[in-house]
Amino acid sequence: MKLNELKPARGSKKQRRRVGRGLGSGRGKTAGRGQKGQKSRSGFSGGAGWEGGRSRLVMRLPKRGFNRDREPYQIVNLDALNGFAEGDRIDADVLKAKGLIGKADRPVKLLGDGELEVKKLTVEVDAVSRAAAEAVQAAGGSVTARDDVHDAAEAAAEES
Repeated sequence: MKLNELKPARGSKKQRRRVGRGLGSGRGKTAGRGQKGQKSRSGFSGGAGWEGGRSRLVMRLPKRGFNRDREPYQIVNLDALNGFAEGDRIDADVLKAKGLIGKADRPVKLLGDGELEVKKLTVEVDAVSRAAAEAVQAAGGSVTARDDVHDAAEAAAEES
Protein backbone atom coordinates (compact mmCIF):
# COMPACT_ATOMS: atom_id res chain seq x y z
CA MET A 1 0.00 0.00 0.00
CA LYS A 2 1.25 3.47 -0.89
CA LEU A 3 0.36 6.88 0.48
CA ASN A 4 -1.52 7.79 -2.68
CA GLU A 5 -3.67 4.66 -2.34
CA LEU A 6 -4.94 5.49 1.16
CA LYS A 7 -8.66 6.14 1.42
CA PRO A 8 -10.93 6.69 4.43
CA ALA A 9 -13.12 3.78 5.52
CA ARG A 10 -16.34 3.45 3.61
CA GLY A 11 -19.09 5.48 5.29
CA SER A 12 -16.74 7.38 7.60
CA LYS A 13 -16.93 10.59 5.57
CA LYS A 14 -20.39 12.10 5.22
CA GLN A 15 -21.04 15.14 3.05
CA ARG A 16 -22.54 18.11 4.87
CA ARG A 17 -26.08 19.15 3.98
CA ARG A 18 -25.97 22.11 1.58
CA VAL A 19 -29.00 24.23 2.43
CA GLY A 20 -30.44 27.08 0.38
CA ARG A 21 -29.64 25.56 -3.03
CA GLY A 22 -32.96 25.77 -4.81
CA LEU A 23 -36.54 24.68 -4.28
CA GLY A 24 -35.98 21.19 -5.65
CA SER A 25 -33.42 20.33 -2.96
CA GLY A 26 -35.97 20.17 -0.16
CA ARG A 27 -33.89 22.67 1.81
CA GLY A 28 -34.20 25.67 -0.50
CA LYS A 29 -35.58 29.21 -0.04
CA THR A 30 -35.60 29.59 3.77
CA ALA A 31 -32.97 26.84 4.20
CA GLY A 32 -34.78 25.08 7.02
CA ARG A 33 -34.99 28.23 9.18
CA GLY A 34 -38.73 28.78 8.81
CA GLN A 35 -40.20 32.17 7.90
CA LYS A 36 -39.47 35.41 9.75
CA GLY A 37 -38.09 35.98 13.21
CA GLN A 38 -34.84 36.34 15.07
CA LYS A 39 -33.81 32.73 14.51
CA SER A 40 -34.17 33.09 10.75
CA ARG A 41 -31.69 35.97 10.56
CA SER A 42 -28.00 35.57 9.80
CA GLY A 43 -25.72 36.04 12.76
CA PHE A 44 -28.20 34.71 15.34
CA SER A 45 -26.62 32.39 17.88
CA GLY A 46 -28.76 31.42 20.85
CA GLY A 47 -26.39 29.64 23.20
CA ALA A 48 -27.12 27.50 26.23
CA GLY A 49 -29.80 29.07 28.39
CA TRP A 50 -30.99 31.44 25.63
CA GLU A 51 -34.56 32.52 26.31
CA GLY A 52 -35.44 34.70 23.35
CA GLY A 53 -33.84 37.82 24.73
CA ARG A 54 -35.38 37.85 28.20
CA SER A 55 -33.25 37.45 31.32
CA ARG A 56 -32.07 33.87 31.70
CA LEU A 57 -33.47 31.62 34.42
CA VAL A 58 -30.08 31.20 36.06
CA MET A 59 -29.76 34.99 36.30
CA ARG A 60 -33.28 35.41 37.71
CA LEU A 61 -32.85 32.90 40.54
CA PRO A 62 -31.66 34.21 43.90
CA LYS A 63 -28.05 33.51 44.78
CA ARG A 64 -27.65 31.74 48.11
CA GLY A 65 -24.94 30.12 50.18
CA PHE A 66 -21.21 30.23 49.82
CA ASN A 67 -19.17 30.12 46.65
CA ARG A 68 -15.65 29.44 47.76
CA ASP A 69 -13.00 29.13 45.09
CA ARG A 70 -10.57 26.53 46.32
CA GLU A 71 -8.39 24.27 44.23
CA PRO A 72 -9.68 20.69 44.20
CA TYR A 73 -7.47 18.14 45.87
CA GLN A 74 -5.53 15.56 43.91
CA ILE A 75 -6.56 12.27 45.51
CA VAL A 76 -4.10 9.56 46.54
CA ASN A 77 -5.38 6.38 48.20
CA LEU A 78 -3.54 4.25 50.74
CA ASP A 79 -3.06 1.29 48.40
CA ALA A 80 -1.12 3.56 46.01
CA LEU A 81 1.56 3.96 48.70
CA ASN A 82 2.36 0.23 48.59
CA GLY A 83 4.77 0.91 45.72
CA PHE A 84 7.20 2.68 48.07
CA ALA A 85 9.93 1.12 50.20
CA GLU A 86 9.86 0.88 53.99
CA GLY A 87 10.85 4.13 55.70
CA ASP A 88 10.42 6.35 52.61
CA ARG A 89 9.54 10.03 52.92
CA ILE A 90 6.58 10.84 50.65
CA ASP A 91 5.57 14.33 49.52
CA ALA A 92 4.02 15.92 46.43
CA ASP A 93 7.28 15.86 44.44
CA VAL A 94 7.78 12.13 45.10
CA LEU A 95 4.15 11.36 44.21
CA LYS A 96 4.53 13.35 40.97
CA ALA A 97 7.73 11.48 40.08
CA LYS A 98 5.90 8.15 40.59
CA GLY A 99 3.00 9.36 38.40
CA LEU A 100 0.41 9.17 41.18
CA ILE A 101 -0.56 12.85 40.83
CA GLY A 102 -0.56 15.26 37.92
CA LYS A 103 1.04 18.41 39.35
CA ALA A 104 3.29 18.81 42.38
CA ASP A 105 2.21 22.41 43.05
CA ARG A 106 -1.49 21.55 43.54
CA PRO A 107 -2.92 20.31 46.88
CA VAL A 108 -2.86 16.57 47.61
CA LYS A 109 -5.20 14.64 49.90
CA LEU A 110 -4.53 11.15 51.26
CA LEU A 111 -7.63 8.96 51.55
CA GLY A 112 -8.04 5.63 53.33
CA ASP A 113 -9.11 3.39 50.43
CA GLY A 114 -7.25 0.07 50.35
CA GLU A 115 -4.75 -1.60 52.67
CA LEU A 116 -1.34 -0.16 53.53
CA GLU A 117 1.30 -2.91 53.55
CA VAL A 118 4.46 -0.75 53.78
CA LYS A 119 5.77 0.15 57.27
CA LYS A 120 7.25 3.36 58.68
CA LEU A 121 6.30 5.79 55.92
CA THR A 122 6.64 9.53 56.50
CA VAL A 123 3.85 11.20 54.52
CA GLU A 124 3.62 14.97 53.97
CA VAL A 125 0.45 16.05 52.15
CA ASP A 126 -1.95 19.00 52.23
CA ALA A 127 -4.87 17.09 53.74
CA VAL A 128 -5.57 13.60 55.05
CA SER A 129 -8.68 11.68 56.06
CA ARG A 130 -8.92 10.29 59.59
CA ALA A 131 -8.95 6.67 58.34
CA ALA A 132 -5.81 7.23 56.26
CA ALA A 133 -3.98 8.92 59.14
CA GLU A 134 -4.84 6.07 61.50
CA ALA A 135 -3.73 3.44 58.95
CA VAL A 136 -0.33 5.08 58.36
CA GLN A 137 0.24 5.50 62.11
CA ALA A 138 -0.82 1.89 62.76
CA ALA A 139 1.87 0.81 60.29
CA GLY A 140 4.48 2.71 62.32
CA GLY A 141 4.58 5.77 60.07
CA SER A 142 3.72 9.43 60.48
CA VAL A 143 1.46 11.84 58.59
CA THR A 144 1.79 15.61 58.35
CA ALA A 145 -1.07 17.58 56.79
CA ARG A 146 -0.51 21.25 55.91
CA ASP A 147 -4.19 22.27 55.87
CA ASP A 148 -5.37 23.46 59.27
CA VAL A 149 -9.00 22.72 58.44
CA HIS A 150 -8.47 19.13 57.33
CA ASP A 151 -5.71 18.15 59.71
CA ALA A 152 -7.17 14.83 60.79
CA ALA A 153 -3.71 13.42 61.45
CA GLU A 154 -3.36 15.46 64.61
CA ALA A 155 -6.89 14.62 65.69
CA ALA A 156 -6.17 10.92 65.22
CA ALA A 157 -2.91 11.24 67.17
CA GLU A 158 -4.69 12.95 70.08
CA GLU A 159 -7.31 10.19 70.27
CA SER A 160 -4.70 7.43 70.63
